[in-house]
Amino acid sequence: MNAAELAGLGPIRYKDGMRFDQPFIKLPIRFSTDALAAEVRALPKTAWVPHPSGYPGNDAVRLVTPGGQPTDAFEGPMRPTEFLQRCAYVMQIMAELGGVWGRSRLMGLGAGGEVPEHVDAHYHWRTHLRIHVPIITNPAVEFTCGGETVHMAAGECWLFDSFRWHEVHNRGHEHRVHLVLDSVVTDALWDLIEAAANGAEVRELQPGQRAPTPLLFEQLNAPRVMSPWEIRCHAAFVLEQAEPHPRLAAVSRRLDRFADGWSAICAQFGAGDEGIPAYRALLAEGRQDILAAGGDEIKLRNELQLLFVLDQLVFLPAIAVPQMASLNAGGQRLAS
Repeated sequence: MNAAELAGLGPIRYKDGMRFDQPFIKLPIRFSTDALAAEVRALPKTAWVPHPSGYPGNDAVRLVTPGGQPTDAFEGPMRPTEFLQRCAYVMQIMAELGGVWGRSRLMGLGAGGEVPEHVDAHYHWRTHLRIHVPIITNPAVEFTCGGETVHMAAGECWLFDSFRWHEVHNRGHEHRVHLVLDSVVTDALWDLIEAAANGAEVRELQPGQRAPTPLLFEQLNAPRVMSPWEIRCHAAFVLEQAEPHPRLAAVSRRLDRFADGWSAICAQFGAGDEGIPAYRALLAEGRQDILAAGGDEIKLRNELQLLFVLDQLVFLPAIAVPQMASLNAGGQRLAS
């Protein structure tokens, strides 16, 4: 899909809490590929580590992690790693985009490598946008999402809908490198999204053009106990994504009752330790009832199983203490 075709997609609409109504959005901002490539090539080889998924040919440099430590975890107070601190221009880009930064990396894809087709249904992806800035690439690198395929050119800035099936192929002869930044949606990012929708002229940020600005990093990215309102928000999102099914009404009713039960426990205990056994019991009972009601038979529009996505968005992250680790079984492909 070329720029003219993208422009013909019409107004960008934000829906379903964290989804857009098109697979890709190219933001109207560009960056210096020479400066970015110079910073990437100045990093030591030891900065590059295998991608946590284990996909052959995929590697990464960790830029923002919990505590700035060498980990691929999503949760915890985020800090810059030593490698981000070596990349002054990357930090200028992050300041210009105006995110509150979660886990972020340089992501490499070797010649002939691929990121297999998958959907990101993890809790992190329900609450974050992923920004891609290609640094080192070639025309044979193709990104497919929701049935649309684009080549993201060096220096451009892209968003995509990770709740659709997506895959990446590097059919070229050199290692591809993208700057990949995760953030919750901020006013500054909204401004860029709306500018893209309005056909704004592309502007370019050159190195040193922006005065040094402290970056904003996540301090809270997983609730100790999920609020009743967040429970209802995720449930509504999943139900809205569901394909028609004769058992959907029963699942919807049971989800309403589950949310009401959660509200009652929250009213009594809040996030206190004394309420954890009651929350845990309700999670187990609610999930079992939704399974019995047919939650594993209903598919979403992206073909994922409704119960599986509820596991990822509600039943697993609803309390931040060890619980029901077996829920992540189910054979649905996820990526991190």
